[in-house]
Amino acid sequence: MIGVFDSGFGGLTVLKELLKKLPQYEYLYLGDNARAPYGEHSPEAILQFSREAVDFLFGKGCRLILVACNTVSAVALRTLQEDYLRAPEVTDKKILGVIFPLAEKVAEISKTGRVGVVGTRATVDSEAYVHEFKKLRPNLKIHQKACPLLVPLIEEGWQDKPEARMILKKYLISLKTCNLDTLILGCTHYPLMQRDFARIMGKNVNVLNTGATVAESLMDYLARHPEIEKLLKKSVKGKEKRLYFTTGESERFQEFGARFLGQAMQKVDKIVL
Repeated sequence: MIGVFDSGFGGLTVLKELLKKLPQYEYLYLGDNARAPYGEHSPEAILQFSREAVDFLFGKGCRLILVACNTVSAVALRTLQEDYLRAPEVTDKKILGVIFPLAEKVAEISKTGRVGVVGTRATVDSEAYVHEFKKLRPNLKIHQKACPLLVPLIEEGWQDKPEARMILKKYLISLKTCNLDTLILGCTHYPLMQRDFARIMGKNVNVLNTGATVAESLMDYLARHPEIEKLLKKSVKGKEKRLYFTTGESERFQEFGARFLGQAMQKVDKIVL
C-alpha cells in the first residue's frame, strides 16, 4: 500500500494524478487538517507532527510513504528518512518527498535558467529548492516568494473568489519582473489556482503541473526499484482499495476533498494522531 500524507487537502491533488498513472496500487491518504496549515508552525512542531503521521501510516501497512507536502518535505523529510530507514535491517520501507521530483524536472526543462518558487513561509525559508538546484544545476537563478495567505483561503474554498485572485496577483508582482521561464508551485494546495497562476504570470512562463510531475517521478522510481514495487499491495481489479483519514471533520473532508481529488470519496475516517 502507498501512503500519501499532507497537512490537509492539498496532497489530494497529487493523489489524483497517482490514481491516473498508477491506479493498480492500494492507497491510503492522511490529511492532518486539525493542525493545518503546517507552514505557519515551527520546524520542531512540523517534525513532531510528521513523525506521528509516519507512525500511523506504517502502522496501517503502508510500505512506501509519499510526503505530498512541500513544507514537510522541506523541513522534516531528511530527518524522517534517517529516523525510520537508516537501520541496515530496514529494507521494506521508503519515505519520499515532492521537492526533488519537481526540482529535477525544472533543472531538465528550464531554457533560460530563471526559475520561480512559491510556497509557504516554512518551505521558502528552508531554501530546500535552492539546495536541490545547487546539486542538480548550480547555474540556475532561483527567485522565491512566500504566499502564506493562499493555503487558508483554499482550505476555505475561496480560491475562485475575487479576493483570493487579488491576493495572488499581489504576491506575484515581484516574480513577474524576474523574466522567469518556469514557476514551481511549492505547495500542493496551489494547483487549485493553477489557471490563475498561469494567467497572471503570462504565456511565457511554464507553471509546472505538480501532481503530474510527482506521479511521473514515482513511476520512474518504481521501475528502477522493482524490490520496492513488489512490496506494494495491488488492488483487485474492480475493487480498488482507497482509504481516507483526517484529523479534522470527516464530513467536511469528504465533501471538500472531492474537489481536490476530482472524484467522490466513499468514506473518510476521523483519527487522532
